[in-house]
Amino acid sequence: MSKNRILIVEDEEAIAKMIAMNLKVANYETKIYYDGAKAAEALNEDHNYDLALLDVMLPGMDGFELLDVMKKYDIPVIFLTAKDDIGSKVQGLKGGAEDYIVKPFEVLELLVRMEKVLERSHKSSPVLKVLDMEINFEEHSVRQSGKEVILKPKEFELLAVLAKNKNIAISRENLLRMVWGIEYMGETRTVDVHIGQLRKKLGLSEHIKTISKMGYRLEE
Repeated sequence: MSKNRILIVEDEEAIAKMIAMNLKVANYETKIYYDGAKAAEALNEDHNYDLALLDVMLPGMDGFELLDVMKKYDIPVIFLTAKDDIGSKVQGLKGGAEDYIVKPFEVLELLVRMEKVLERSHKSSPVLKVLDMEINFEEHSVRQSGKEVILKPKEFELLAVLAKNKNIAISRENLLRMVWGIEYMGETRTVDVHIGQLRKKLGLSEHIKTISKMGYRLEE
């Protein structure tokens, strides 16, 4: 599966590199620009991006102006900004942005929101290959070394979350929210039981790591 290309336009170098590093771990390809006008100019030559992460306050050209450039190339946009006033948020969303995330933010939240945007814009692949598994999101099926492995619905959803965020530790609480829903009233023990089933059915004991006092991480 080819990697989704993500454009990052952020004038704070440390933040831009932190985002890029985390996206690389999550199997995205990234390109960084620190200036809005330079990013817009570069798009004339290369606009093959699946998603753009834009700051609002940028030198050269601000994020709202840059949003109009992205629309010309049909590049979905998520704003990542310190501007938390409702006016800026409304301007961004009414202007055509897919989402608006206020700094500081959790990387996992960003990854989940990116995934949703890529799904809505049909730029995410229906099949994800991890280790010796092929996870088909349209069919809700898993094949391991070419042979289908039957998983219960929540087992499949849990595997999907771990696989989409491979190499990233996810807390039990976040796994509960992402798989069972924010209203779920059960205990985190539910996650442990389903992790045990995934390890058993798919032979993933060496790859689904337990992170002490936190949660789990799928490693390749």
